[in-house]
Amino acid sequence: MGSSEQGEHAIHTMFLEERRYPPSPEFAAQANVKADVYERDFEEFWETEGRERISWFQPFDKLYEWELPYAKWYLNGKLNVCYNCVDRHVESGAGDKVAFYWEGELADTRRTITYSDLQSDVVRFANVLKSIGVKKGTHVAIYLGMIPELPVAMLACARLGAPHCVIFGGFSAESLADRANDFEAEIMITQDEGYRRGKPLGLKKIADEAVLNTPSVKKMLVVAHSGGDVAWTEGRDIRYDDLGKDASSDPADCPCEPMDSEDLLFLMYTSGTTAKPKGIIHTTAGYLTGVATTHNYIFDLKPETDVYFCTADIGWITGHSYIVYGPLANQATSVIFEGTPDFPDKDRWWDICERYGVTILYTAPTAIRSHMKWGPEYAQKHDLSKIRLLGTVGEPINPEAWIWYREHIGGDKAPVVDTWWQTETGMILITPLPGITTLKPGSASRPFPGVDAAVYDESSNEIGPGGGGYLVLRKPWPAMLRGIYNDPDRFLSNYWSLFPGNYAAGDGARIDEDGDFWLMGRVDDVMNVSGHRLSTIEIESALVAHPLVAEAAVCGRADPVTGQAIVAFVTLKGGKEGSDEIVKELRMHVGKKIGPIARPSSVVITAELPKTRSGKIMRRLLRDVAENRELGDTTTLADPSVLAKIQQQAQAKP
Repeated sequence: MGSSEQGEHAIHTMFLEERRYPPSPEFAAQANVKADVYERDFEEFWETEGRERISWFQPFDKLYEWELPYAKWYLNGKLNVCYNCVDRHVESGAGDKVAFYWEGELADTRRTITYSDLQSDVVRFANVLKSIGVKKGTHVAIYLGMIPELPVAMLACARLGAPHCVIFGGFSAESLADRANDFEAEIMITQDEGYRRGKPLGLKKIADEAVLNTPSVKKMLVVAHSGGDVAWTEGRDIRYDDLGKDASSDPADCPCEPMDSEDLLFLMYTSGTTAKPKGIIHTTAGYLTGVATTHNYIFDLKPETDVYFCTADIGWITGHSYIVYGPLANQATSVIFEGTPDFPDKDRWWDICERYGVTILYTAPTAIRSHMKWGPEYAQKHDLSKIRLLGTVGEPINPEAWIWYREHIGGDKAPVVDTWWQTETGMILITPLPGITTLKPGSASRPFPGVDAAVYDESSNEIGPGGGGYLVLRKPWPAMLRGIYNDPDRFLSNYWSLFPGNYAAGDGARIDEDGDFWLMGRVDDVMNVSGHRLSTIEIESALVAHPLVAEAAVCGRADPVTGQAIVAFVTLKGGKEGSDEIVKELRMHVGKKIGPIARPSSVVITAELPKTRSGKIMRRLLRDVAENRELGDTTTLADPSVLAKIQQQAQAKP
């Protein structure tokens, strides 16, 4: 992406998006940030945020060191993340403020957890961990579903200075073992069972299978959730309730461990181009400063009145940064939920939003497109009038999905902050700032203050307005990854070798005439059709703009004539079935929206697209289907049968 030919051949469909949404005077007047925030000096900005947003046991004496590719931030400072997220709020008199509303999947299973409750729960959990040998530096793997004990376990580890690795509760035993082994976990925390669509899901059973191949794990701490019977290994397995009932919840009995700014806080595994997942290293002070600062500014947080709902799973980086650490550091009131957005019915989220008076909602474009497919009537059953800000995360959002989200969920008034960031970045890096940004559907707007992003071509030349290429970051930022665990060579080759001295994000981007960024998805998702560089997200956006289409995923397959041919996988609104006439209509529609060169060579209409348990479309597997080759790793799929059906349909196409 970004070759010298690109300026001649690239087709900029996103730039044809002309709808604009300036901030309302009312929103601008109360916004947390003003326009001059972009004029602040890089070092002054991060110095001020670090000193004013974080409570230090010992203040830092140097802002950062940058020895490419390794950065250190807030040097020689001492702090504790749990203290910043919990204890200081209780000490300031906010103990009665709600930290979390928790919604279980089973009917009427709910909890309201104040900051005082959270402190007691965390201290008790930390004392249990201490009693089984956890201390500063002990590696703890956490394999839990979306239950209150998940953030509690994370905070308890942070309190003790024990690095944690949360492994998504939908992973298989093999995936769990791979990550726990690489992390060299000594303790594993799991639960008896979770629930998915009303049915028990045996997490303990999966953990048992995983630790057969994880020799470093000596103890397994089991939280009771369903109360179901589970297999038991005496001497290794420990019931949390047995120890917790006698453990102290007094913070004086378990003070927060002073940690160095650069001490390891957690690992988060992300998939790579090889089968071996990458253990992304996140440390303490820079990470906490980054997520707290971005959460406050981007979501315009008013802790006294807002109810914030991020729909992610805490097992992913979005949940770490924008359910647990960022919001709690900012004394936010948040909603967490167990289950799926369509069980027991497709209005699950809207019911939750109405019940708790949610004011800020942060979710993924793929979820929005699912709700588009189901129809707005589910949202219309509920009072969503308190929602004042919407956010998206995970992948570029199609303009039509952006508009639907604003109109049907945001009452045609709530600004939409379309955020770009990665597991590796730790915090949001490109985003609108509500109150000062004129929003463009489909654009992530500008780099966050204190972030230096640019677009380069393959020769490391910066590409100006109108051009497209590789997204790079030219300066360090506080929450950036500190490496890949036990694999420095991979860290260098994956992120720093393409453009020496710059972080290569692996995503394509374009900059418009106003200087706004349009993210185009992974560089791997750019196709070369007869010399034309086409982005999958552009063609997907054109398809989703058709009134019949709910979701679309596009990939390329090898073609002897054009180099690559475009294959589109499409789901229709209302469960409508496909026909040759609809396929023809969709191909013509893309040709009209973008140009004849972008017309898909084949369109596969399917009831569902293959998605992970977190809701991301698995385009990698669709490429395998399009190329008619052996499928790659399918362990993270929510429903593997969807892929089998798509294979059958695709094989029937030319």
